[in-house]
Amino acid sequence: MATQRLGIIMNGVTGRMGMNQHLIRSIKAIREQGGVALKNGDRVMPDPILIGRNADKIEALAQAHGVARWGTDVTAALANPDDTVFFDAATTQMRPALLTQAMHAGKHIYCEKPVATNLEEAVALFKLAQAKGIKHGVVQDKLFLPGLLKLKMLIDAGFFGRLLSVRGEFGYWVFEGDLQPSQRPSWNYRSEDGGGIILDMLCHWRYVLDNLFGAVQSVSCLGATHIPQRLDEAGKPYAATADDAAYATFQLRAPSGEPVVAQINSSWTTRVRRDDLVTFHVDGTHGSAVAGLHDCRTQARVNTPKPVWNPDVKQSLNFMEHWQPVPEYTVFDNGFKTQWEAYIRHVCEDAPFKWNLLEGAKGVQLVECALQSWKERRWVDVPTLAA
Repeated sequence: MATQRLGIIMNGVTGRMGMNQHLIRSIKAIREQGGVALKNGDRVMPDPILIGRNADKIEALAQAHGVARWGTDVTAALANPDDTVFFDAATTQMRPALLTQAMHAGKHIYCEKPVATNLEEAVALFKLAQAKGIKHGVVQDKLFLPGLLKLKMLIDAGFFGRLLSVRGEFGYWVFEGDLQPSQRPSWNYRSEDGGGIILDMLCHWRYVLDNLFGAVQSVSCLGATHIPQRLDEAGKPYAATADDAAYATFQLRAPSGEPVVAQINSSWTTRVRRDDLVTFHVDGTHGSAVAGLHDCRTQARVNTPKPVWNPDVKQSLNFMEHWQPVPEYTVFDNGFKTQWEAYIRHVCEDAPFKWNLLEGAKGVQLVECALQSWKERRWVDVPTLAA
C-alpha cells in the first residue's frame, strides 16, 4: 500500500466558504485522517498551496492550518507541473478566466458555483474541459446534506408514492451593517460585482430539483431588492443593486414522467421561524416529509390527521405531533469533504463523478431563465442542455 501525493492549487480560500468548508473542513480534515483511500489500497494525500492576493492574510491562514506552501501569483502556481489540480472559490466574475487559464496549463478543475455569470461562458468552460481531456467538477454540496440524503432514501424507497409538490424555504436576516455587522460580504449585494440571490441560490436549486425530484422544465420567478442600502466592511453606505430575495415556482418532470410542482422562496431579508435555515416540504400521494440541513420528519398516509375547518373553534390538533423523525441510519460526514473525496478518487482512479462543469452550466442556465422570467413577468421554458 502506497501513499500518492496530489498537489492542489487552492485559490480564493480566504473567504468564508473557501476557508471554512474547503480548506479547514475538507482538505485539512482529509490530511488529518491520513488521505483518501483508493480501491487498490493506496491512499492519496492532498498537498495544497494556498493562493490569494493579500500576502499577509494568505501566509497567516497557511500557518494557522499547517499548510507549508502559499503564494500570491496564480500564474506561477499554475506553472508548477507537480500541482495537477486547480480549485477556485474566488468571486464568480473572475472564475471563467481563472478556470480557462488553469485548463490551458493542463490542470484538472474543481470549483465553487456559480461557474460563471452567464450561460455562454459556462458552456464554453465545459467544452474546453472536454477538449483538453481534463477532469472537472463543480461543488454541489446540498446533495450531501444529511437531511437531503434522508429525503433521497425516502424517495428511493417509494415512501411518497407519486410525487406531487415540493416547497422550499431558504434564508435568514442578513444585517444591513448598522445595528450589527453583516454576515455576508458587501459584493453579494451589488449586481455589478456579481452579487444577487438569484445567481447565488438558483444554481443550488437546479441540482437539488434535478437530482431529487425531477428535471426542471420551466420557471416563473419574481426577484426583489427589499433593502436598497447597506453598509460595507468599512462601515460606509453603499447602494444594494442586487436582488436580495427571489420567489420562484418550477415545473418538473419526475423520472416516472409525472409532473411535479416546486416552489422555493430564497431570501436574505426574512426572519426564521422554522426548523432550519433551509427546509424542503415534500408531498406525495402516500406520504409527506420535511427535511432540513440535518433532520427529516415524515408523515405517512395512514398517520395523516383529519382536520376540519372551523374558524370559530380554537384548533385542537397539534399538527407537529404527527410527524416521525427518520432515524440516524449512518454517520454523516461533512458534505463538502465527502464531495472532495469523490473528486479526488475521480482524478486518481477515474472513479465516477457526475457533478461536472455541464451540471454547473445547468445551474447558470436556470439563473438566466429566472432573470428573464422576472424581467418579462412570465413563465420561461428551460431547454435541455446536452453535452
